[in-house]
Amino acid sequence: MPVLLRARPRRIVIRTAAFKALAQKLLETVGESRAELSVELVGDRRMRKLNRRYRGHDAPTDVLAFAMREGPTPVTPLLGDVVISLPTAARQAVRDGRPVDHEVAALLIHGVLHLCGYDHERGEREARRMKRKERAVWRALQPIPTLIASSK
Repeated sequence: MPVLLRARPRRIVIRTAAFKALAQKLLETVGESRAELSVELVGDRRMRKLNRRYRGHDAPTDVLAFAMREGPTPVTPLLGDVVISLPTAARQAVRDGRPVDHEVAALLIHGVLHLCGYDHERGEREARRMKRKERAVWRALQPIPTLIASSK
């Protein structure tokens, strides 16, 4: 099924085919190979607006996930939407000393796992469960391709 990708920041060039291939491999890894996924790459201003509107936090965040399914039997092929702030991802990558492509991939994994029902905010046990799954998926997706070609 398709991965829909929308990139808003005009100063950043996304390697669309590589990004979609990684997202499709991610869906296969989590057992959702037939699902559709929408990914939007945004700037901090857009992310702040979304975070304020949907979570009540008046600040940008790194990733938001909006699930389209409820319950065990999907009614729609659309798994949901993942929104990633590229400027926040870039700052976090610098802070943690890792490539921005790896940070974006980690945020994509995190967002998709939220769409699959994982939620680290439900308690320590669920947070550990989600972290274990993130590590397993990360290993399965290696090597992470170059996702960001350049900044204009």
